[in-house]
Amino acid sequence: MQWSDARPLEGIRILDLCRVVSGPFATMQLGDLGADIAKVESPGQGDESRSYGPPFVEGESAYYMSVNRNKRSIAIDLKSKAGKQLALDLAAKADVVIENFRPGATDRLGLGYDDLRKVNSQIIYCGISGFGRSGPEAGRPGYDLILQGEGGVMSITGDADGPPMKVGTSIADLVTGLYAAQAVLAALAQRSRTGKGGRVDVSMLDCMASLLTFNAGMYFASGKIPTRRGNAHPTISPYEPFEASDGWFNLGVANDKFWSSFCRAVDREELLLEPDFATAPKRAENRVKLRDLLAPMFWKKPRDHWLDRLTDAAVPCGAIRSVGEVCEAENLKSRGVSRTMQHPKVGDLRYIASALRFDDMPPPEPSPPPLLGQHGDVILADWLGCNRDEIERLAEAGAFVRS
Repeated sequence: MQWSDARPLEGIRILDLCRVVSGPFATMQLGDLGADIAKVESPGQGDESRSYGPPFVEGESAYYMSVNRNKRSIAIDLKSKAGKQLALDLAAKADVVIENFRPGATDRLGLGYDDLRKVNSQIIYCGISGFGRSGPEAGRPGYDLILQGEGGVMSITGDADGPPMKVGTSIADLVTGLYAAQAVLAALAQRSRTGKGGRVDVSMLDCMASLLTFNAGMYFASGKIPTRRGNAHPTISPYEPFEASDGWFNLGVANDKFWSSFCRAVDREELLLEPDFATAPKRAENRVKLRDLLAPMFWKKPRDHWLDRLTDAAVPCGAIRSVGEVCEAENLKSRGVSRTMQHPKVGDLRYIASALRFDDMPPPEPSPPPLLGQHGDVILADWLGCNRDEIERLAEAGAFVRS
């Protein structure tokens, strides 16, 4: 297969001062789009997520590798005079700086927005934090679990009679990373019109609150606080998982047209005459009764039996697949989503590629997640134009560390 050469951010330089998940996920999105990402890591330890495991593959954290492709790593001690100066020199050549320290931390290092715009008036500075750079809780640290709770998502996730439940992936980190990447793209577009850089403030709390959408809308409209509903939808039924004889699947009867098609597809046309199910609001009102009628029926046949019938009738449905099933899915492989790259230590490294497509082609082949400090010399040559002697002098001065 011929991979696409589409790299719309080619030539954009991003100085990445991020670690763990939210920031690295943001910069990986931009790297997938062709930006040149210089990932600054602390000497010795590097990004904290390098130690997250198991599993480790040839000593490399699978966690770290999942959010750090398409970057080059340089190890700089930002607390040292020489390291700070080198970071300023790199910022002077960057289009964007992204960091996810607590608000005020980069200011104390002499690498805050006001410091960087002195050396680069067009810099776009994106700060990611748990609670934003303003407000009474600005100084609080932000971790995914904490923000899933603080942002209201856990209060509506889980069984109605069970405890609050976190989402199975790091949704607060990942959504924040996506918002940050989106904001940087908007800031770049704005700079192309105005010639001016600026500051971008991305709060994990704000991002999680934005996901409440219709739940917040229901509260604003009625004053009633939404509660956990398990897998049930507040206004649509049946719109939830059902168990077949050999596995689970989702059913989404989202309107009256689908309801008619559904009843015929599963040979239950008598339900069309039931007043309690005659309209979408009635089905939502009588959700429990309807589920109790349908569940025993679905138990009697395999999952594929029901999926085939429902798909033929154009009724929305789908299997509930394991992570392994998704990673091995032929559809993702054929679209170039589930792929393999070559890593200098790991060898064949499987990964889930960017979700974006240009000209109907998969994204170009990425560079593998970097080893700690792997590209220090190359970054200094590319970004600062340093020759070999200048690079050696910077290394001897402690401006960066070769790993």
